[in-house]
Amino acid sequence: MEITLTDIEKEAYKDSPVHRLDGRVKLLATILMIVFAVSLPRVHDDNLIRLAFVESYLIILMALARLNPVYIIVRFLAVLPFGLGVIVVQPFVRQPFFDSFTEYPLDLPFGLTMTYEGLAFGITLLAKFIVCISAIIVLSSTTKMHDIVGAARRLGIPKEIALLLTMMVRYLFLFWSVLKRIRTAQKCRMFNIWNKKVHRKWVLEQVGYTISSIFLMAYEQGERTYISMLCRGYGQNGNVKIHNKELKMLDILFSGITLLVLLASYFVAYA
Repeated sequence: MEITLTDIEKEAYKDSPVHRLDGRVKLLATILMIVFAVSLPRVHDDNLIRLAFVESYLIILMALARLNPVYIIVRFLAVLPFGLGVIVVQPFVRQPFFDSFTEYPLDLPFGLTMTYEGLAFGITLLAKFIVCISAIIVLSSTTKMHDIVGAARRLGIPKEIALLLTMMVRYLFLFWSVLKRIRTAQKCRMFNIWNKKVHRKWVLEQVGYTISSIFLMAYEQGERTYISMLCRGYGQNGNVKIHNKELKMLDILFSGITLLVLLASYFVAYA
């Protein structure tokens, strides 16, 4: 089954109690959970219990929002290489925040040595990574992209940044549409990047042409968009249109539950 960017974005248009929450509340809750996970000590026996408690809360939110598990896995896999690239080397590195290194549980070939402190730090870093990505997935899967930008604007970010984020969101789907048209044209001409019967140099040249075409189209589209904005009165004082919304009882309840979960996860290890 082929999953596209627009298919994943459709998750944000579902109707559930989590989807109906105000964007400001969800954005602040996401930032709070990320800060909580990142601010935990590097290596502590209770860290995994605390992070597991927060991750369980995020899984419950995913279930309440009726998110497609396939799309959740795809999003995890999309960012997993970036986190694993840093995490997998930690067991083999002597951590500078320890005064002494008391144990080497495993001696590996080629002169590699895995330290106990590095292994513990790598596991903790992986748990933090999972919690942070889960929080972002809940936010992005239950909130439309333009609503996230509007929520950030209502929270006080500069209007220039809000405008840039709005344009980025619109261009993201535009580029995806352009890429789909290019890929359709290539398939109609029997082009297959994985075809082993074709010389790899020629395949790489075609991929390079595709990337350059996307950049050229992006530049041309940017010029057309800017001219259109000028014709509609855009100037230095341009702003992103936002709608002021009052917080509902569901938003206040969600905020209180999130704070209680974070507080409980901090003290659950002492129970």
